[in-house]
Amino acid sequence: MKILVVGGGSGGHITPAVAVIREILDLKPRTQVEFWTDRKYYKNVVKITTEIGVRWGENDGKHSNYIRVRKIWAGKFRRYAGWTWKDWLRNFDVVWKDLIWGNFVGLLGFIGGILQSFGRLLWPKTRPDVIFLKGGFVGLPVGLVARLFGIPYVVHESDTVPGLANRILMRDAAMIATGWGEIKGQDGRKIVRVGIPVAPEFKIVSATRQKTLKKNFGFDPEEPLVIFTGGSQGAENINLAVREILPELLEFTSAGLVAGRKWYEEMVDLKRYEEWDKAKLKSNFRMWEFNTTMNELLGAADVVVSRAGATTIAELAALEKAVILVPFERLPGGHQVKNAEKLAERGAVEVVLDEKMRNQPSVLLEEIRHLVRSPKKRESLAKNLHAETTEEAARKLAKVIIGVGGNPKAILEWRKKQRETRK
Repeated sequence: MKILVVGGGSGGHITPAVAVIREILDLKPRTQVEFWTDRKYYKNVVKITTEIGVRWGENDGKHSNYIRVRKIWAGKFRRYAGWTWKDWLRNFDVVWKDLIWGNFVGLLGFIGGILQSFGRLLWPKTRPDVIFLKGGFVGLPVGLVARLFGIPYVVHESDTVPGLANRILMRDAAMIATGWGEIKGQDGRKIVRVGIPVAPEFKIVSATRQKTLKKNFGFDPEEPLVIFTGGSQGAENINLAVREILPELLEFTSAGLVAGRKWYEEMVDLKRYEEWDKAKLKSNFRMWEFNTTMNELLGAADVVVSRAGATTIAELAALEKAVILVPFERLPGGHQVKNAEKLAERGAVEVVLDEKMRNQPSVLLEEIRHLVRSPKKRESLAKNLHAETTEEAARKLAKVIIGVGGNPKAILEWRKKQRETRK
């Protein structure tokens, strides 16, 4: 069987896709897997697949530990929700850089992705039996070309509200796998809830192991630890809030900040709080551009402050952590806010909206202070969040993909339906 996996644009699309690949190769060792990703995440995919023992190269159909990783052009279309006319005037540099120039570049990338996908999928002998689209703009051109050639594809939607690319792709998907449940406006017969795949490294750590992890990162194992993260690229507003509250925060807890590759240079002034003596951390603060062992860093935390992306939430749920989510309200569709609100209703997280944090960083400080000083509240949040996890999500999704790719009769019926839809 040949399976094409497409994902990129953010780490939240890469790590679940890799987790699914692991399960596919475990279930069907001789499956030929190819992974297409954008240029920005190409090296990450090669690195991650190498680390898990899946070597990068051409699958010869005889060995289970080879996949081929290829770059694919893609274009992101930037939109901002909830802006007033004052926002447009006040942020003209953003309007020009992102909405005008950024979308022009995005259009060129999208067209390039269409052409590349067409060229690669043109010949029937090299076509995959099924394509797995992990969501996001990187998969859109591939999915549209797959539809043209009658190649069945499976879409996975992690968020409670689908993004633009997935909304377009879902109409003609052979199956739609979801992290949360039903999706409005879609045929329920082709929707299956599998949960959100996470790497097996994200699992509950014991109290003893947590202390060891704190010590490994240089922190006092007996002191509480708060970790701030905005993902691999970082979150500017979380970083700026940390800058404001850090002096007071360090009076009652240790803290670590993953500033992100995009914003790290702007935050280097915080390194003055990170004091070392002969390779030993003297202070109770550390900052990273990005940490390659996020499962261990988050595992060491007592409280995590994070954006509300679905994959990050799933990883924190698997670790059973007390979490403060800071959703970014202005993303189109408001999916981060809806993710956070749904979990807050179930007593699984605390929520501080991004705009409120920007205007009053002290609101975030007080929320952290409350959780640090309330072990029972932390335990309650952590257990409720962990209850949201779906066991073996990656394996369930792998079975869905294999089922679509390995069922010729179903594929023929799917292709017939596509032809009828186009008439």
